[in-house]
Amino acid sequence: MANHKSALKRIRRNEAVRLRNKYQHKTTRNAIKKLRNLEDKKAAETLYPSVVSMIDKLAKRNIIHSNKASNLKSKLAKHVATLA
Repeated sequence: MANHKSALKRIRRNEAVRLRNKYQHKTTRNAIKKLRNLEDKKAAETLYPSVVSMIDKLAKRNIIHSNKASNLKSKLAKHVATLA
């Protein structure tokens, strides 16, 4: 158990940050799945920028690696481009 006041605060803060990161990551994953399941090109093109923005925010906050973010964005762009 923590002995210092600052250590107790750090434990509380780490848990809050972990939950926030988990929520943002899960929300982004759901948005990616939604985009991948779309068949309509117009709908996919309107959703794509918001999904890319979510991915960029995760990478900026080190929730996911920047290379993973780039790979995701590339694959999603290819998917949107191939829709008819």
